[in-house]
Amino acid sequence: MLQDAVLQASDLTRPLDAVDPEVEGLVAAELRRQSQRIGLIASENLMSRAVLAARAGGLAGKYAEGLPGARYCGGCEYVDALEEIARQRLRGLFGAEYANVQPYSGTQANMAAYQALCAPGDTVLAMDLAHGGHVTHGSAVNFSGRLYRFVHYTLDRDSERLDMDEVAALARRLRPRLIVAGACAYPRLLDFAAFGAVARDVGALLLVDMAHIAGLVAVGLHPSPVPHADVVTLTTHKTLRGPRGGAILCRAGLARSIDRAVYPGVQGGPDVGAIAAKAVALREAAEPSFAAYQRQVVANAAALAEALAQRGFRLVSGGTDTHLLLVDLRVHGLSGRQAERALEDVGVVVNKNLIPFDPHPPMRPSGIRLGTPLVTCRGMAELEMVEIADVIAEVLRAAARGRSAAAHLAERVRDLTQRFPLPV
Repeated sequence: MLQDAVLQASDLTRPLDAVDPEVEGLVAAELRRQSQRIGLIASENLMSRAVLAARAGGLAGKYAEGLPGARYCGGCEYVDALEEIARQRLRGLFGAEYANVQPYSGTQANMAAYQALCAPGDTVLAMDLAHGGHVTHGSAVNFSGRLYRFVHYTLDRDSERLDMDEVAALARRLRPRLIVAGACAYPRLLDFAAFGAVARDVGALLLVDMAHIAGLVAVGLHPSPVPHADVVTLTTHKTLRGPRGGAILCRAGLARSIDRAVYPGVQGGPDVGAIAAKAVALREAAEPSFAAYQRQVVANAAALAEALAQRGFRLVSGGTDTHLLLVDLRVHGLSGRQAERALEDVGVVVNKNLIPFDPHPPMRPSGIRLGTPLVTCRGMAELEMVEIADVIAEVLRAAARGRSAAAHLAERVRDLTQRFPLPV
């Protein structure tokens, strides 16, 4: 019996390649793929070595349902300290009254926020998915669209920008319980003060989903929603450059409702390793170097947008104020799906994306979305954005003629990735 126990204990110390070489091989292959590709997915980013260390530490198996000082499991004194640090840093970074750092993702943060603020069947006003909104903003295939009555505002057809007069008119007509502001594919600044005024005018609550722009908000490159919103949800990855996960900010009067909606409302025990990593990322986000990084992210997006426009590509809304841009491919006779595949063949990774008033379905949309957080982490700057635009333009022109891209374009991508290796 003792011998069996010793053998079982030794099983826990075997390395991954010894336990599961198949999985180890796939993990290694994915890391090679990332290092050898130019990643322009707007929602992807890297974690620092410090964040990775906290995420991969020995905390993953610890159960800690509840909140600091009020857990349902014993042995949580260090977990309590970690979570309290993360909550304090999140509040401080954004100037919020209260914070919950337990959500596993932005989707679960939104789910908890809706549960805290609405009853099933309540009317909610949000941005249309095809115009830049998120699937959790009332898509018919998502829990949000099934549980609540979502009505969507859209962009102005000519400017492809938000028309706050339309939002206000819809709100006055519908008298929604909740208004949602925020997007995952809108390249312009959002006027949260205007959203707050509309919400107050019709007696609605305001939820801002700043998952994509949290890093920009943290350093003042995008207006903050915190003074205007009742609840703000976010992800801790994307521009915030932390671990995959979600978080919620709210007014103090909603703290109990938000906490109870997170646990036991929509999830069980929190991922303690993720909370530790969130704490580290939030400390990094308060450093001057993080502000410099975000400035370069925005400068790179602007440079990439300008270079693509100069090469004959139409940008939705004419450009970008943020970390992302949308390219309309209809004039080139390409779908976003065709463009995504053609670019990946030479090592440039983007995602197909709906554009405003898109006549095509989500899996065959008319556009692609590009983002600069990850390439900026690699040290690339404006000159590299021009080079990437050259590659994109040549690849897509060839694809429009039904041809494969020339081999020299893949070589240019390899050269860029070798000059700017992954920093972690």
